[in-house]
Amino acid sequence: MDYEIVIGLEVHIQLSTRTKVFCGCSTDFGKEPNTQVCPVCLGLPGVLPVLNQTALDYSIIVGLALNCTISEFSRFDRKHYYYPDLPKNYQISQYEYPLCQNGFLDININDQPKRIRIRRVHLEEDAGKLLHQESISLIDYNRTGMPLLEIVTEPDISSPDEAYEYLLLLKSIIKYLGVSDCDMEKGSLRCDANISVRRFGEKELGTKTELKNMNSFKAVKDALSYEANRQIDLLRQGLSVVQETRLWNPEQEITVAMRSKEEAKDYRYFPEPDLPPLYFKQEYIQKLKNRIPELPDKKYRRFLTEYNLRPMDAQVLVAERDDAEYAEQCLQRFKGKDRRIVINWLIGPLSSEANERKLRICQLNVSVEGFLNLLELIEQGRLSQLAAKQVLKEMINTGKGAQEIIKSRDLEQISDTTYLESVVAEVVASNPKTCQDYQQGKENALMFLVGQVMKKTKGKANPQLVQELLRNKLTN
Repeated sequence: MDYEIVIGLEVHIQLSTRTKVFCGCSTDFGKEPNTQVCPVCLGLPGVLPVLNQTALDYSIIVGLALNCTISEFSRFDRKHYYYPDLPKNYQISQYEYPLCQNGFLDININDQPKRIRIRRVHLEEDAGKLLHQESISLIDYNRTGMPLLEIVTEPDISSPDEAYEYLLLLKSIIKYLGVSDCDMEKGSLRCDANISVRRFGEKELGTKTELKNMNSFKAVKDALSYEANRQIDLLRQGLSVVQETRLWNPEQEITVAMRSKEEAKDYRYFPEPDLPPLYFKQEYIQKLKNRIPELPDKKYRRFLTEYNLRPMDAQVLVAERDDAEYAEQCLQRFKGKDRRIVINWLIGPLSSEANERKLRICQLNVSVEGFLNLLELIEQGRLSQLAAKQVLKEMINTGKGAQEIIKSRDLEQISDTTYLESVVAEVVASNPKTCQDYQQGKENALMFLVGQVMKKTKGKANPQLVQELLRNKLTN
């Protein structure tokens, strides 16, 4: 505890445009290697880039959502470095004049807000992809020229947990905006982390390392935890931390050195001569601002007050925009007695079915009307909780309505008081010793009697009603 951790994150978001950022090639994922390329994205002599307007709009919308100042003037630069997946030997990026600067996100840590400042948001082109096979490496240039948004924080993050929470919120905002699918398996969201440690009370930052090759938020958290401990161990031994880029090895759960860390001067930045500078009018920025939907943090606060939700429930329901809209429709249109049943089933059985199928709630084969009809049947006592879960599963699998499934499988719960009183009378008459035990204060005896009633009704009796009837019978 004598050291503190300092973390800054660089997140790359692949924007969901139909064409690449400086040419007309398709951005479809998973096509045959090197089939979505042209002279522009391959950097052949004599070609000229043309900026994708949608990519520019998306970039500024993200900046606005992250509370950034949008630059009145911006330009593109050439970032020079050699790597086999970079056909031009330079990347069109931004350096001195990014599109968006000085933003922030407020995360929640142990029920306390913490502000993470965002240094810059800039637009650039992606590189290709290397495919390593035993003794050879192959190159797929389909990804070259994809519109890539880089979001860079200040070194305000103090723990791997804070980094994890920041990434969760950032991803949720980007998906709410509809500008990227943020699928880490496809490379649509990638994260590099800069981390250093210093003794508590010191002002000067320690020597940092950059971490790469982290393909999930959990991997980011694990890699940062390992690297923080590694650096602290070095300093306690009187050794120095080397400034370098390190790779996360998920199998061994360690970081390994990759190369020495480059500085800005190593890239020989200079203004991109083939693209004009950008000047933005306030009317244009305001027009883009008007396209921003209600974002998850605002929706979260509204759900807490408007629907009287618990913080954890609200957090689950607003994580995905489409799911939040589905949940809100359910909450608004429910005509039953207790809205709590809607919340419990949304975050319980419905979420469980979605997770099991690797889908979102809104992607399940259950309409709002169908789901509410199921809940009404439960509330009316016509369907037990257990049977309702079976019905929900079949609704998802077949697309049928709850009432149709209940009728075909004879699942309707028995709540006929007259009929159940006769069954209760039979059970009481057949079990005098157990009835006596209950009357002498043994509460478990009642549950045995309930079980006997359920057995006689083939599990279809309303258990709450059965308990009530038994209590009345045995105390009167």
